[in-house]
Amino acid sequence: MRLTEAVGRGPRERLGQGLFARVAGPDGVRRRARIHGTPGPRWFGPERPVRRVHGDASMFIGGLSALLLQSLHPRAMAAVAAHSGYRGDPWGRLQRTSLFLATTTYGTAVDAEQACARVRAVHERVRGLTERGEPYHASDPHLLGWVHITETDSFLRAHQRFGAHPLSDDGYDGYVEDMARVAVELGVPDPPRSRAELTERLAAYRPELTVTTQALEASRFLLLHPPLPLAARLPYGVLAANAVALLPRWAAEELRLPRVPAVEEACLLPLGRAATATIRWAMAPARQRVTTAVG
Repeated sequence: MRLTEAVGRGPRERLGQGLFARVAGPDGVRRRARIHGTPGPRWFGPERPVRRVHGDASMFIGGLSALLLQSLHPRAMAAVAAHSGYRGDPWGRLQRTSLFLATTTYGTAVDAEQACARVRAVHERVRGLTERGEPYHASDPHLLGWVHITETDSFLRAHQRFGAHPLSDDGYDGYVEDMARVAVELGVPDPPRSRAELTERLAAYRPELTVTTQALEASRFLLLHPPLPLAARLPYGVLAANAVALLPRWAAEELRLPRVPAVEEACLLPLGRAATATIRWAMAPARQRVTTAVG
């Protein structure tokens, strides 16, 4: 019996460890221990919605969808293209984003404040011109607001569709409120604090959004040319297809991404739920409570 159980655990543990290494990086175990094990007050208690959302495998899909949506703001996309290193070091970018979200969600208040201060310092140095010669500065509160609302909306909708334990309407309002706490620390002066406000804010940005060459290149890289071994391409394709299906229809049209609602409902949604359930199953044994966001 013990031998059989060990054999059964092997693939599960290997998959979980491989996913954790991709998301958290080579120093992930030590960082996880610090985030969860350091005593002290936190921004968010264990009962807060942000902990449930960011600890769920739905973040894999929500993170991809957020990146696609963010790319539609020309100034935000120009900053990403010139400074993020998403092509040369995509896993490093994922790991830095994952560490930030894990620290602000689960870490001590001191560590969360320091993480936000580091991001603000990086943003202060990121500036340049778009393809059309328009200036951008990553510390611009308006651009920070765009990045914030796209992440919040995408993570929320992914959790609602693929989360193991979806929240109530009040819970999702609470999630938007929790995310506002982090946004203010990053330099967003008046972030939305309910789902209704989030929807209004997204609509207010619509006149500024358009697809650029850089946005198309980024979306094709994320969807068609991810730096993954062949064996991982199929499951990644399921996550990516569901990330596209999660986009507002107008955003998918801008990015020239096909949408077939009947296929999405009958095929993509069940496959997305199966994929996130597999990730959840694989990572649970090691209690790898690290955020799985791609942003």
